[in-house]
Amino acid sequence: MELPTGYITALDAVNRHVNSARPDAPVRIERVRRARFDPTRQAAAVALRRLADRIQPRPLPATPRCS
Repeated sequence: MELPTGYITALDAVNRHVNSARPDAPVRIERVRRARFDPTRQAAAVALRRLADRIQPRPLPATPRCS
């Protein structure tokens, strides 16, 4: 091999990568935090939904068709 340092570095990197996913690896518990502006987002969503209901055009009345 021309570059034994590169070979050794690659083997070391592969070993670290493969051994990092062991079943007995330490696990950090993810804490779910509530969003800071959750009440504001809820109020905005309700207001926008009501506005959309008011603005939405009503369907035209059905006209009788000749068959």
